Amino acid sequence: MADLASALAGSLLEKLGSLVYRELYLAWGVQSDVQKLERTILTIKIVLLDAESKQASNPKLSVWLGQLKDILYDIEDVMDEIEYKVLRKQAITTYGSAMAKVRHFFSSPMALSSRLKLAHKIKNIRERLDEINAEKVQFNLTERHEEVHVNPLWREKTHSFIDPSTVIGRHGDKEEIKKSLMHPNPTRNLNIIAIVGLGGMGKTTLAKAVYNDESVVNHFQLRMWVCVSENFNVTRLVEDILKSARVKVDKNSSNEDTLQTSLRELLKDKRFLLVLDDVWNENRNKWTELRDLLTGGSHGSVIVVTTRSRRVSSVLDPIYTHSVEGLSKEESLSLFVKCAFKEGEDKLYPNLLPIADEIVKRCKGVPLAVKSLGGLLYSKVDESEWEFVRGNEIWELEENEGGILPALQLSYNQMPIHLKRCFAYCVNFPKDHEFLNILLIEQWVAHGLILQRSANKKQELEDIGELYIKELMSICFFQDLDELNFCVYSFKMHDLVHDLVLSIGHEEWLEIDSDNKDVASTVRHLSISSSDQQVSKFSNKLTNVRSIMFRTKPHVSSVEACISRFKSLRVLAIPYSDFENLPSSIGTQKHLRYLDLSGNKSIKKLPNSICKLHNLQTLVLGGCENLERLPKDMRNMINLRFLTISTKDTCLFVNGVCCFNSLQILYVMDCPRLECLFPQMDNCLTNLRTLLFWECKSLTSLPPIIKHLKALESLYICDCEEIDLTGGGEGDAQDLNLRLQFLYIENLSKLEILPEWLLGSANTLKELRIMGCENLKVLPEWLPTLKSLQTLEITECNELSSLPVGIHHMKTLRKLKIKYCPELVTRLEDLSNIPELELDSEDDQEDDGDSEKGEDDELRP
Repeated sequence: MADLASALAGSLLEKLGSLVYRELYLAWGVQSDVQKLERTILTIKIVLLDAESKQASNPKLSVWLGQLKDILYDIEDVMDEIEYKVLRKQAITTYGSAMAKVRHFFSSPMALSSRLKLAHKIKNIRERLDEINAEKVQFNLTERHEEVHVNPLWREKTHSFIDPSTVIGRHGDKEEIKKSLMHPNPTRNLNIIAIVGLGGMGKTTLAKAVYNDESVVNHFQLRMWVCVSENFNVTRLVEDILKSARVKVDKNSSNEDTLQTSLRELLKDKRFLLVLDDVWNENRNKWTELRDLLTGGSHGSVIVVTTRSRRVSSVLDPIYTHSVEGLSKEESLSLFVKCAFKEGEDKLYPNLLPIADEIVKRCKGVPLAVKSLGGLLYSKVDESEWEFVRGNEIWELEENEGGILPALQLSYNQMPIHLKRCFAYCVNFPKDHEFLNILLIEQWVAHGLILQRSANKKQELEDIGELYIKELMSICFFQDLDELNFCVYSFKMHDLVHDLVLSIGHEEWLEIDSDNKDVASTVRHLSISSSDQQVSKFSNKLTNVRSIMFRTKPHVSSVEACISRFKSLRVLAIPYSDFENLPSSIGTQKHLRYLDLSGNKSIKKLPNSICKLHNLQTLVLGGCENLERLPKDMRNMINLRFLTISTKDTCLFVNGVCCFNSLQILYVMDCPRLECLFPQMDNCLTNLRTLLFWECKSLTSLPPIIKHLKALESLYICDCEEIDLTGGGEGDAQDLNLRLQFLYIENLSKLEILPEWLLGSANTLKELRIMGCENLKVLPEWLPTLKSLQTLEITECNELSSLPVGIHHMKTLRKLKIKYCPELVTRLEDLSNIPELELDSEDDQEDDGDSEKGEDDELRP
């Protein structure tokens, strides 16, 4: 990732130039050295874009860029160290005991030894930077400036299903596969169909179109979809098959025998369809082992396999093999136009169509290439930009699998620098990884990859991160979006896009597994999927690691070794581990910004030293169901932006005043004993935007501070059986002046009427969803006074008998959905002015509602 030095230099200059940092350097007595650093970085930065564009043909230049990046990272570490000391002083001043304040006074950052040490460190870095700056003359670099990038308009919401109207040129393929699917070989109990084609040809899209076809859905009693990729581990695949069928799998207690038993029970006497997407396994024995486990279904069951390899297909012994060829020129052009223009816009720019025709030819019928370049040129009408894509020299490079890699490389090259950095970070994740938007964004934030530009200072970093994801989706670098719940969604990268990110970031990323041989000094990101001995062996060869992600359950000794060895960590992810105690040395990680301990069912307490992580922005404790309580000094973690909590405690944050005024997102999940929240916290959580309570079965009311949450935009309350929503908003509800935009209520058995404090958001509430509230009898007559309400969904509310008078006069209401409310009587003609209307039909009333249930039953932050 040496080509991203310019982005790092830019972010450093923004920090160095900020008023806050200038005051810090003055206080530390290092202002002169820092100003010299700033000037040198500026002189280097103006030629970095040229250097990055030329490094492919000049190995010496690539080495120079790598050395420069090392120095820039060291500068960032020094700046973060200063910031840490400031945050520590702030925490001690606000929350510390008298003794702590005295100790801090005598070890303050103004102490002479600290100032001298810092000055020496900065001087050393400045000398190294001066040497690098002097060396750039030999490369004859010229000044170049990045064009100001405007975020493209987000055209449409992407869904996990395939809309038939968006699949171009595959109708015949689909019908051929359906024919074999619906009329399989009568002599076989289990039939296999193979879909074979080069990467990016649309095999998965075609399989999804078949999988979601109405006649296919009706034909099979059970449908399952599993992404296989290169890891053909039978136990893992059985687990994924069960998950696809929504069979709950306990990661900590399931063994091979119990999984196989569950699979047999699932398939017994059912005609099923199983799609195994992206299969690479050529080992017949492994395939036979899996196939034998899948023979328990009824006659006519089918397995559909997508693969790039005909050798894989021959191992499967399929009844039918369908080869996916490239799109025709006409189909490719139609798809390109759909991606590059708004509807009808292509007719306004006929001069661009001949160029589009030439670009499409170079894509050689590969849909992924066509969509990526079409998305790249969307909203661009300058002919020179289209000419640049058509005539780019990258097309002359050696082609890989139908020319797909040059097309994707071109899309990457045309990205703005900030987006390149965020995309390159995704090298940390394996093929077919299912990203969650909220976690990826917080990791980007942890590494400083999301910056607030002068034009969007009012936007929070999380909002900017959402825009970045949408930009990457618009060029098909992210795809397969699947909405889960509570504004959380998942998505994936195509395997060819993953190949691209590997080619970009391989120097800075290392996966520690049994096959490791060499370790490069440039590695800054570790993925660990190996034994503890292997971790210890390779960690001694690394010095500058900034993120570690454990893919297996590590022994606590491995975690402790990593904490002790790597002092520049920004991200540490240890999900689904099973150690009982987090090492107390975690408190030494002064740079750490993201810590994921989710899903650990063994951990009972956290060391109080974790509260020294003043830079920590994200702490994920969801699924830590045996955590007895939060650390007593947690209030010192004053930089937290994102917090998920699962605990056995009865009350949160009981140790005095605890403001968390940096907190943006708070999820309180799986807390069965929790009775109260946030005592002594008036006028705190002032920046909280998202608040979720999920499965807090003993919680009786919302906290009184609800009336103070003036920044709150999204509130989700689910499976809280004892909660009474009518409290929390004392006084005149209309005077509360809240900013709530989304309210989601599910399975609240005590809810009989909506709380009046909602009127405090009468001007802002856009979406109201109520599900499974069995005692909700009426909607309040004041509901039509919600002036901004656009979506109202009510599902499975058995006692609801009427809608408020005047609901059909709500001018902003665009969508009304009412399902499985048997007592509700309303006249369709009264609601005919609402654009999207979905009401119970007679068939719906008779149905048991299974089609609705289970779609959004899992959140995995």
